[in-house]
Amino acid sequence: MADLSTEFAGIKSPNPFWLASAPPTDKQYNVERAFEAGWGGVVWKTLGEDPAAVNVSSRYSATYDGFGNVAGFNNIELITDRTLEVNLREIEAVKKSWPDRALVVSLMVPCEEESWKKIVKQVEQTGADGLELNFGCPHGMPERGMGAAVGQVPEYVEMVTRWCKQYSTLPVIVKLTPNITDIRFSARAAHRGNADAVSLINTINSITGIDLDNMVARPIVDGKSTHGGYCGPAVKPIALNMVSEIARDPETKGLPISGIGGISNWRDAAEFISLGAGCVQVCTAAMIYGFRIVSEMKDGLSRWMDSKGYETLTDFQGLAIANTTDWKYLNMNYKVVASIDDEKCIGCGRCYIGCEDTSHQAIKAIAQTDGSNKFEVIEAECVGCNLCQITCPVENCITMVKQDSDKPYMNWTQDPRNPYRDAG
Repeated sequence: MADLSTEFAGIKSPNPFWLASAPPTDKQYNVERAFEAGWGGVVWKTLGEDPAAVNVSSRYSATYDGFGNVAGFNNIELITDRTLEVNLREIEAVKKSWPDRALVVSLMVPCEEESWKKIVKQVEQTGADGLELNFGCPHGMPERGMGAAVGQVPEYVEMVTRWCKQYSTLPVIVKLTPNITDIRFSARAAHRGNADAVSLINTINSITGIDLDNMVARPIVDGKSTHGGYCGPAVKPIALNMVSEIARDPETKGLPISGIGGISNWRDAAEFISLGAGCVQVCTAAMIYGFRIVSEMKDGLSRWMDSKGYETLTDFQGLAIANTTDWKYLNMNYKVVASIDDEKCIGCGRCYIGCEDTSHQAIKAIAQTDGSNKFEVIEAECVGCNLCQITCPVENCITMVKQDSDKPYMNWTQDPRNPYRDAG
């Protein structure tokens, strides 16, 4: 059976599934119940200086898929609203009771050296395994010069990271904001500051929807609203891209990554790990479905690894990085063409409509004697864009078939059709 144990930035845990810094990790009661359910680690909800933050009501909103499931989750909650003394006492108690689990503490204080020096030393005394610097919170805290206000300035990221490494012996994980043009700049700054690892992504600035009767965004606080932090399955593609950008950047090569963003099942976790993540953090799925989802995550990942012959997580960690490249290096001579399986086709015509109205008019509708239509691909017009396959409601009815070619590999930098192609 596959071994799910992990060592991330020197922090050991029995499996790679950690709860992210959020409401599920805001107190001893929650964290111990999470460990009882089988989570490998937690990142304690962000601590700050006293007096503690004050939250509003209400705090959450969501977007939904066609089946009514939460696709995206928005929150305007701040860091812990409990005193620092209470949090530190509970962290120490939990670590003593659960020595085999990873317990990392998220931190956010003003961008002042003495503030960081003081709090990292206080956390270190609890016996916690590591620190996560919250440079990503997009609401409430940036107005106070913290959270994303730090994470969006690489010089600040590097400076604060250096402070924490100077004053603490614990591993330092820098949590990055996605609300930035290029995630690599922040990651490089954390690396220059001697961070032991980075975690990403934090939540994305968002407004999930408008109450059109009252003309106010959700969540609603006494008739007003504000932008919040977006997470959940909807942000996973963004998170995967940002993880891959850091993993394949020569300047941050080898920097451990904790993957965050829409992880709801074992497959999501495997995808993040395949792009270089050493562990994953979960929040929204736990909030929606409860702590027990980790059992399915662990079981599913273990079974999949067994089926592939992977004995440990490192056996497939980062394997997808080599196959992720810049657009300009993709093979211009590679071609696929759509193929429709008549046996599976239900005649809905969605492929035809999509291709006819918005793509390349590469599918024709052939009227049948019974009044139905048969759909055929016009291979000479098909560019292999995949739109028909995406719109088709029947699994494997439309496949993309590779076309034989005697043309060699040629990327855009070599293509004579590119007026700016690289010389030589």
